[in-house]
Amino acid sequence: MWTLWGDKFRYCDGVSRRSFLQAGALAGGLTLPALLRAEARQNSPQRHKSVIIVYLSGGLPHQDTFDLKPNAPKEIRGEFNPIDTVIPGLQISEMLPRLALVADRFSIVRSIVGLRDEHSSFQNLTGFSMQESNLLGKPHIGSAISRVQGPVDPLVPPFMDLFPTMVHRPYNSPGPGNFGSAYKGIRADGEDIESMRLRFIEQSQFNRRRDLRSQLESLRTHMDPQAGEGIDPFYRSAYDVLTTSKVVDALNLDKEDPRTRELYGKGSPNHLGDGAPLWNEQLLMARRLVEAGVRCVTVGYGFWDTHGNNFGHCRAHLPTFDQGIAALIQDVYDRGLGDDVSVVVWGEFGRGPRINKDAGRDHWPRVNGCLFAGGGMKMGQVIGSTDKYAEEAASRHVHYHDVLATIYHRLGIDPHEFVRDMADRPVGLLPETSHPIAELI
Repeated sequence: MWTLWGDKFRYCDGVSRRSFLQAGALAGGLTLPALLRAEARQNSPQRHKSVIIVYLSGGLPHQDTFDLKPNAPKEIRGEFNPIDTVIPGLQISEMLPRLALVADRFSIVRSIVGLRDEHSSFQNLTGFSMQESNLLGKPHIGSAISRVQGPVDPLVPPFMDLFPTMVHRPYNSPGPGNFGSAYKGIRADGEDIESMRLRFIEQSQFNRRRDLRSQLESLRTHMDPQAGEGIDPFYRSAYDVLTTSKVVDALNLDKEDPRTRELYGKGSPNHLGDGAPLWNEQLLMARRLVEAGVRCVTVGYGFWDTHGNNFGHCRAHLPTFDQGIAALIQDVYDRGLGDDVSVVVWGEFGRGPRINKDAGRDHWPRVNGCLFAGGGMKMGQVIGSTDKYAEEAASRHVHYHDVLATIYHRLGIDPHEFVRDMADRPVGLLPETSHPIAELI
């Protein structure tokens, strides 16, 4: 018997992920073929839409990246100057020259409000605070997408999570909440990916078991002609998963064009601070995964909690950020995915307008920014504005719920839809007050 996409932990529904997805030749219960049948029933004929969410752990300084205030006092404006982009009148930081060249392929929201001073990914990925999410069982947006839409391809999970395990635990991905462990994102490291490969059994032994299954199917067909011919297609898919994994191939960057790899650059898999690595190869993995059929990919990217040495940190790491995010945007459009793949880049809050005594910027939940690209949305614009010090939203207040509502909308999901959880209770995805951002759609 083989385990697929599992780990050794048990969850609130009392079922371990390791025991949940077991593929055996004649195993009873919820086997992988049974799961594949269920997933196929959930598949809809709609065109494949997907989203890549890039979470900036710690909170990016908006005044030093996408919302500079060059006329503010020195203790506010900081050390960086604005530069022109390819969109007339739109300026961003001099530290982002590559993004300036693809500004016609993204839009910036500068006036996001409603966030709490909470160092976690929960508000960005569930639409609720960490306390609310844990108390009410609110799911990760990827889990919700998985629950509502199911897989595009029965051999490809609908939700992949490229977050590493970060030292500051609230930065880590929220769970599936009340939807249960079946809708947890597949982690791109450790047991989850390794168990997509054929292990613990030789290929010849596996083939013999497959052939035995095929013979039993033929015997059944001979005895009951109405049963159909040949091996059950869902068992065939189970065998395919265990021998040829599209996901493992998508994560293998050796199969990518060297010119594309050069476009993204590498970054580093080493963690920054107590947050995420600034690893550009994961952005390329994310693009490859959505092409393979994944609906939602989440990436933890960089560490931006710059209470001290804000400008030194930005000088060291914004060039890598600039290359990676610009490459992802360019790659999505160049590959003809601009209508189908949404890219969303944001952190849990902005940074304080006043530079502190340690040359840093402190937490600032009163206003934040967000970058959108792809998804068939309207690009090359700035939505909303902040006041002269970038400390308050001055126009077009956009609640952070609306960012998530926009993601759902672009995937064809009603953000106010009620979805049945594992106890068969109707669960709302977002509050009724949330709405997709009209200027984007």
